[in-house]
Amino acid sequence: MSSLDLTTIRALSFDCYGTLIDWESGLISDLQPILSQLPPSHPWNLRPLTAVEHFNKHSEHLWATKPTQLYQDNLIESFTLLASEAGVSLPDNSASEIGTGPARWSPFHDTLAGLAILQRHYKLIILSNVSNALIQKLQETYFIPQGVKFSAIYTAEQIGSYKPSHNNFHYLFDHAQKEFDVDWKKGELLHVARSLTADHVPAKELGFPSVWISRGGDKPEGYGTGGDLKQLEGEGKLGFLGKWDTIGEFAEEVERQFREKEERAKGQE
Repeated sequence: MSSLDLTTIRALSFDCYGTLIDWESGLISDLQPILSQLPPSHPWNLRPLTAVEHFNKHSEHLWATKPTQLYQDNLIESFTLLASEAGVSLPDNSASEIGTGPARWSPFHDTLAGLAILQRHYKLIILSNVSNALIQKLQETYFIPQGVKFSAIYTAEQIGSYKPSHNNFHYLFDHAQKEFDVDWKKGELLHVARSLTADHVPAKELGFPSVWISRGGDKPEGYGTGGDLKQLEGEGKLGFLGKWDTIGEFAEEVERQFREKEERAKGQE
């Protein structure tokens, strides 16, 4: 149960990969051409999430230094850099294969049912670092067939930069206002995300309300690419207003609050 009133919000913005889509599991699978060349005792095979963390450091560096690079090219270059770091050669086509990953990686088990509930109450917006083509393919594969409809999708390709750049959030604010008359400064827009570093840190810097979908990231063994919770809290960089482990649990709380509000209104008639 949350003290945050979720019934006054008009729109939700989501990080997609890591929040709705199981980015880390998909990436671990696509890193096998590298991991399979390393001994079983290698730290990246003992804990594949460590390989993902190293991959993500390359990716984040490219976000900052090549902000207009398409995400599929970011993945390919990061994959090549990771192979070089590991000291292995890449099989033919394995680098280009990872560039298609975001169109193939699966939603978390609770995502589709949770979004089906949330879209009854809010406009749903994606704010993603992934490119237009990859998001479109993802929609066609998973969301549209299940009747999940996003009111808008804003990508790094459209914006010309990657989160955690404030440019991406200002783009979200401007377009939510113009397209849906949703004013984030009035508390009408709430950001829903897994990544602490890419989403919640800039959200606090901007004063943008957010809630954390932790996906196990509240425990040190699950920090993964989302950031070190203890360190970021200690530095005062986080300010999310609520925490749920899954989109499904968040949707249940939303449904509960709207149901109780309706019951109170009926009781006053």
